Amino acid sequence: MSVNKIILLGYVGNDPEMRYPEKDFAVARFSLATSEHKGTSGVEVTDWHTCILTGRNASLAERYVRKGTRLYVEGKMRYREYEDRYKIKRRVAEVEVTSFELLGTPPAQSQG
Repeated sequence: MSVNKIILLGYVGNDPEMRYPEKDFAVARFSLATSEHKGTSGVEVTDWHTCILTGRNASLAERYVRKGTRLYVEGKMRYREYEDRYKIKRRVAEVEVTSFELLGTPPAQSQG
């Protein structure tokens, strides 16, 4: 038996970037920050996670998720390799989101 499940609770770092690789099929990508206090000094360490949503989840994210939104995310870790423009092989880790829940809206943007 094996398990690949990740649960994150954090704040969205940027508005979702949307792509439509096929007609009526959306893919959303955004970063999610999680923080924890380390050691007795209480130093806060922040980790950034790349979240990928597809289909209906991506469409919902496009409508409701904004930078600063507090978000609960469940998904799977996925790793992929690619070659950059300098022919260097890169490996990235991404969270393939299977469900999410909005826990708060971002603070109002000041106008002016």
